[in-house]
Order: sequence, then C-alpha cells, then structure tokens
Amino acid sequence: MDPLFAFRFEVSLQEAPLPKGVGGKLNPPLAGAFSECTGLEATMEPKVIKAGGLNLGAIQRAGPVTFATVVLKRGISRDGRLFKWFERVASGDYGHRCTVRIQLKALPEPPGTEQTVVLAWRLERALPIKFKAADFNARATDVGIEELHLAHEGLFLETRNTKGG
Repeated sequence: MDPLFAFRFEVSLQEAPLPKGVGGKLNPPLAGAFSECTGLEATMEPKVIKAGGLNLGAIQRAGPVTFATVVLKRGISRDGRLFKWFERVASGDYGHRCTVRIQLKALPEPPGTEQTVVLAWRLERALPIKFKAADFNARATDVGIEELHLAHEGLFLETRNTKGG
C-alpha cells in the first residue's frame, strides 16, 4: 500500500441547495487555499438502557451525533468573497450555506500526471462562524486568512480512489 500524505489536500466550497426562497446566490463557488484543516470529527453520545435482570452492565444504543467545528488555517483568497460570506451570515442571512469538500490526494505516478483522490470528506450545509485575518506586519510572511471556522450539519466520507484535478 502506498503511503498517504496528510499535506496533500484540497478544499472546495460550493453553494448548498436550500429550500426555494431561502438565501441568495454565492455563485461562482467560493475559492481559497489553506495550509491546514482540523476538526473533521463526529461524536455519537450513546443511549444507555438499564434493563431489569441485566446486572453486569447496560444496553448501549446509538444516540445523537454532534460535529466539531472545522477550522481552515493559514489561507489565501484572490478576492474578499470568503469574508463577504461571513458578513452575510453574521448579519442574519443564514440561508447562505456551502457544501465543503476536503480531498486527500495521493502523489501522482508518474510525476506530472493527474492526482488520485484517495479520501474525500463532505461537510453539509456549512456556515462560517469565525473569520480571523492575518496580522499586518512588514516582516511577516503570513497570508491573508489566518483562520476560517465552519459549523456544519453533517460529515460524510464521500469518495475513494477517483481521479481529481
């Protein structure tokens, strides 16, 4: 099995379909490149059922699932649309949601050929909950977006072994 490198990933944000009349258009897709992505996490709280006559423990059943905030760090964007998206949501226009895809890619074999997407995660109906711009410093080599925090309503494993560009 070839090794997978966590530094070979790509993030894409596309407008999520919403009920008719809710929100506006974000087209074309939002664009940005980030050097770190954290928070791909789902936690299920089990339901514990204590049954009579079962003295050595309890029955465990699936309970509600919660999702961690996904944080995209040290990014760049060619325009201010990611911040505009945050502004719109923060001002009460909650209908602007995105489907976010985070794709882990294998090293191309041979070099220069199309990259293979090994794993892809999809965040459903994501919305920005925190935007942090990089500090201004003449000596720094920081990029324009320090952090973009995304809350979402679902985390799904989407693809395996498909070609990506």
